[in-house]
Order: sequence, then structure tokens, then C-alpha cells
Amino acid sequence: MPNLLRQRYGVEIRAALAKYPPGREKSAVLPLLYMAQAAYGHLTSEAIDEVAAVVGVDSTHVRGLVGFYSLFFEKPHGGFVVQYCDDLPCALRGAEAFLPILEEKLGCKKGQTSADGLFSLECVMCLAACDRAPMAQINLDYVYDLTSESLDALVAELRAKAASNPARQVPFGFGPPSEMER
Repeated sequence: MPNLLRQRYGVEIRAALAKYPPGREKSAVLPLLYMAQAAYGHLTSEAIDEVAAVVGVDSTHVRGLVGFYSLFFEKPHGGFVVQYCDDLPCALRGAEAFLPILEEKLGCKKGQTSADGLFSLECVMCLAACDRAPMAQINLDYVYDLTSESLDALVAELRAKAASNPARQVPFGFGPPSEMER
């Protein structure tokens, strides 16, 4: 599927590049990576190479950025990426004990995607909200003070959102601004 990014987001690519002076196109790498992730579903080697070609840098430079940022995905993932903080401060507030509940309700273990493809669960080191643990970031939204009951309601809400727009390419909430949903 080479050139899928340019085929799908030609206008958005030109707009992103236009924000930078000539010779500084590589500054648009991050927004282009979000577009590529939306176009390909995740950042395949082809997607990374395409972004590198658009901005005129070596693909190794782009791969380094993909590996550094936690919101870029190099393998398929669910429509809702649940990043759950299990660092020590959150663990002291119950995050460690809550993880099995979260895994059960999402239908996947940490590091996995649910069988229906709706949820991916990742444990992360810090989301900077230790005082509100157990907490998670779901795509770009934080949810705080999780309980079994609040998680039931949240999962039901996310399932309803996905059911209302089944043709929407995953992941919900990632991609160019024109496709961002909250």
C-alpha cells in the first residue's frame, strides 16, 4: 500500500508542510506520522518510509521518533488504547490491585488487544495524575478515580461509541485534526 498517506491526506500534508519555512519541512514529521497512522491503521515500515520521503529525511530519523513517542503504534491496536499507570505512586493508591479488574472488563491482558479489536491495554510509567489513581488515559482523554462501577459505565460508553460508527477506522481519537473525535 505505498503512497496511501499521500493519496488519503494530500491536502492535509500540504497544509502541514506550509506551516514551516522552506528547508524546514522535517518539522512536520509528527503531524505527518499521525496522518500516516490513520491512513495505514498503524505505522508500518511503508508508512514510516513515506513520511520520511515527504519531509526529505532518512527513515531512521523517523523511526527514532516513532520509538520515542507512546502514541505512535508500530503494530495493530484497538480502537481505544487504554494506557494504565502502574508506577509506584499509583500502585500505592490501588492501581496494582485494580489492573486485573481492568483486564477482565476490557477483555485483554496488558500488552494485548481484545478479541473484538476494540481495546488495547498498555501499562505505562507515569501519566502525571498520581493523586487520582487508579487512572488511565484512553486515547487522548484521562479518566480518574476508577472503580469497578465507573469502569463498567466507561466500557459501555466506548462500546456504544464504536457501535454508532462501525466504519470508522481505528484508532478513535488519533489522526489529522479533521478526523479527531472526543
